[in-house]
Amino acid sequence: MTARLWMKKAECKSMSVAKPKSLSIQKAATALRKLDPEMAPLLDAFQMEDLQPETDFYRSLTRAIIYQQLSGKAAKTISDRFVALYKEKKYPSPKDVLKTDPEILRSVGLSNAKAKYIKNISEAFLDGSVDHQNLGSLSDDDIMNQLVSIKGVGPWTAQMFLMFTLNRPDIFPTGDLGVQKGFKQYFKLKELPSPKIMEKRSQKWKPHRTVASLFFWRVVDRPFEW
Repeated sequence: MTARLWMKKAECKSMSVAKPKSLSIQKAATALRKLDPEMAPLLDAFQMEDLQPETDFYRSLTRAIIYQQLSGKAAKTISDRFVALYKEKKYPSPKDVLKTDPEILRSVGLSNAKAKYIKNISEAFLDGSVDHQNLGSLSDDDIMNQLVSIKGVGPWTAQMFLMFTLNRPDIFPTGDLGVQKGFKQYFKLKELPSPKIMEKRSQKWKPHRTVASLFFWRVVDRPFEW
């Protein structure tokens, strides 16, 4: 599964909230070296910029749906076409999307399922199922619970939202294939680790597991795309 990591500021004012804090890679890496010295070679191998948060939660989630299971280039093309449907707007609002015929959404390259999921997110933001104004102040678990209640938003998408939109520091997606592969390669395992094994080892890295994840992605690939 792939998605796209954006660093641009949010544009949809109606869905924007107070900006979360950025996440310092250097500070977290310094702490990780002390918590688990075996991680030091990995942490020394790559240079990364700090994670910058987004404030438009609606844009972040709908864009994540568009990017699911697509290459970055193909997903960007569909995303650009989707936004272009709403002329004179930098990004559509939930009301805009709910007014749009599903056939029109599919015409820009969205699958039937993704068109439905984006409408589901739109409804959740409007009917209060997602408390977008206070979402950033909730705990990781509460945010996960709210987001996965939307059909089409699974645990992986919710975890990526916590990491790359809110910059939450202690998210460790044990079900992500890239993190699994990086973990396997770095620790020289014969096969992909189970979530249980990964979770057990990751206890040493608390509360900096988001940054640990970023480095595992870099072991096997370029910077992760959300």
